[in-house]
Amino acid sequence: MNTHTPDLLATKLAEAALTVLVRSCRQEVAVASRDDLEAACAAMRAKARPVIDQLLDDTRAAPWVGEMAFHAAALELAQAGIAVLRKD
Repeated sequence: MNTHTPDLLATKLAEAALTVLVRSCRQEVAVASRDDLEAACAAMRAKARPVIDQLLDDTRAAPWVGEMAFHAAALELAQAGIAVLRKD
């Protein structure tokens, strides 16, 4: 097994989730304190393990939905950060 692959998947997923977060919450990100931004990232990190497990399960069961499963995972992680920034 290529041990670099899981790290690459996690990095790409994190980049995608942060991109969604910033694009969805431009105003909130612009005025957020460092602590608020760290809290949003912490919420995303806390959700990462189950989201990645679900992504891997989905792509094993149906490889042809891999890209869609990746995007769904990024959206789910971003939602955790968005909820913190918007204090939902």
